[in-house]
This record gives sequence, structure tokens and C-alpha cells, in this order.
Amino acid sequence: MRDAWQLDDSIHFLNHGSFGATPRAVLERQRQLRDQLEAEPVRFMVRELEPLLDAARGRLADFLGAKSDDLAFVTNATTGVNAVLRSLDFQPGDELLTTNHGYNACTNTLRYVAERTGAKVVVADVPFPVASADQLAGAVLAAVTPHTRLVLLDQITSPTALVFPIDRLVKDLEARGVPVLVDAAHAPGQVPLSLDATGASFTTGNLHKWVCAPKGVAFLHVRRDWQPRIRPTVISHGANSKRADRSRFQLEFDWVGTQDPTAFLCVPAALDFMASLVPGGGFPALMALNHAEVVAARATLLQAVEQPLPCPAELLGAMASIVVPNAPGDLYERLFTEFRIEVPVIPFAGKTLVRISLQRHVRPGDVPALAAALRKLVNA
Repeated sequence: MRDAWQLDDSIHFLNHGSFGATPRAVLERQRQLRDQLEAEPVRFMVRELEPLLDAARGRLADFLGAKSDDLAFVTNATTGVNAVLRSLDFQPGDELLTTNHGYNACTNTLRYVAERTGAKVVVADVPFPVASADQLAGAVLAAVTPHTRLVLLDQITSPTALVFPIDRLVKDLEARGVPVLVDAAHAPGQVPLSLDATGASFTTGNLHKWVCAPKGVAFLHVRRDWQPRIRPTVISHGANSKRADRSRFQLEFDWVGTQDPTAFLCVPAALDFMASLVPGGGFPALMALNHAEVVAARATLLQAVEQPLPCPAELLGAMASIVVPNAPGDLYERLFTEFRIEVPVIPFAGKTLVRISLQRHVRPGDVPALAAALRKLVNA
């Protein structure tokens, strides 16, 4: 299926997780929308955009197991995290809990908010390798105190590629009156989602990764009881709009100034295209296939570096991280320059990790090429 993407055939591309890759068909849909916009920009922005956004949001809501009125488009998950954290009021002594597997940009947002309010960032130490979902949940819950005012949790972690037991954690924490902000940057299209059933106060996730929409499209889901308090990072016309036909939440988030909205409007095309890649199976079959292939790929790489399983297969989606012992300090650059392999090398808790992420554009020889390169470089 490589031809469905514009990827450079000279590269073994095993890093779909960082920025995704947009299929040709979806880019063509974006080109059509841009042509429509530029043919009459005022007509498009003033008359056509809102119903197009509503249609795209409706399709996304069905995919996410959510109500469209509870969704807003944002440009990336980091923007969604910022919108939530910078909308809330914290006091000196309040604790904002996250984990050591968190995404650096979002942890930085926690620190920024804490510094401005006198709150404290608490980091739960979650091990890797890890034996079970119980171990993941236990490490988070053990760090909760009577002062915990919010928990920021990655649904799928960036450095270690672990799928956290989000449903279980959200149920426990929200029952204690502790709101949860789920950073689901990697989750849509990689694991099944049902946001209403999960019940988190806030969830934000990228659509340019596993849904393969164009760059610059993500969602923010805010539970109805929180919506009056959550504002976009850019305050614009919606703040004093007299309209009563839609919520203030959507009036504010749907217009944050002039920008190219075509990435948002390509979400239906991306959902349709990716679901078509496994005929008759749709996204459930696609996610299951990617999962099975990443489990097999991880086994190949673990054999190459002679390491044990770092986590059970049920804690993986379509990504996997392995510990690479005796890794040279320039491993990332050497993999790319000597072997034409694009894969992240991540320092984590004193270890060196290599993370693979598979989508349908990965070719049969890509993972074996990485295994051979690791054998050579690690054992050099």
C-alpha cells in the first residue's frame, strides 16, 4: 500500500507516530477544498465553512463515540491541553498529577500553569519495562492525595508506547472528584475510543497521526458540565457573540481568527480512506491488523538486541518501544545516515529506547532492515 502515500521510497519509514503521513487521496481532497476556498474566500469563510465544520464534526463524533456538541476542532493535542489547563483556576498547594511517561510539551504546560498559580506538579513514577495494566494503574493511583486537583494522563505514551488503562483510571479518579485530562494524541485510529462511555472531563487527540488527516487537525472533547469554563487559547469574536443557536463553547472554538480550515474538513475523507484499507473490516480490522504486525515486529527487534519483553502485548496499540542496551550515543543519526531508517531513539529513565510505529505504508523489508542495523550498531 506504499503507493497510497507520498513517502520517500529510499527511507525505511518506521516513525508514523511522530507526525503521521497523509495519503494522496486525502491530500487531493484538501486541494479541492483549498480551491473552493480561494475561488471566493469570503463566501467560503462566512457562508460555507460552518456547515462544513458541522458535517466533519458529526462524522468525527460517530468515530469517537461522542456527541458532536461536545467536540471542538483544534490544531493539535498540545493546543487542546493548553486550552484546558489555562482555563482552570488553581491555588497554592494544589497538586497537578501526571506521569514520567508524559509528553514533554504537555508537561511543560503543567509546569507553566503551576508556576503562575502556586500549584505543584507531581510526577508519578511508572516503571518501564512493566508487567501489567494493574501496575500502571497502581502507580498513578498511589500518587493521588487530598490535594490532587487534576490528573493529566497519556492514553498512549509517546516514549514507551504503552496503552494506559484509561477507562479504569478515569472511573476511579472522577469518582473521587478529581477531573482527568486525557492526552489521547496517539489514540484515535490506533485503539478503539468511546469518549462518552469513558467519561473523562477532558480529552484531546490528534487526527494527523493514525487517522491520517492532514497536519494541523485535532479535537478537544469537553464534558458538558465543564464547557462554560473552557476557553480557546485565542480569544476572538465568539467571546461576545449574540448568537443563541449554538453553545458558547463551539462559537469560541470554531473561530479563533483567519486560518486554513481545510485540514479539519478533510476528516471525513481520511476516515473513509483509512477504513477502506481492510475491505469489509473498517477501522476495527485496521487497528487489529496494525496491532498484530507491531507485536510481530517487536519480537523481531527484541531478538536482534537480545532483550526480554518490556510489556505484555495487550499494552500495545500500533507502536512499541524496546530497550536497546549498549546503544551508541549517535544511534539515531547513524540509523538514518548509514541505513536510511527513520525511527526515534528516546532516552528514558536511564535507558535508550527505540520506538517503532506501523501503518499500512510499512513495507515487508522495513523492520528486518532495522533489526539488521541494530545488530551491527549495538554489537559493534
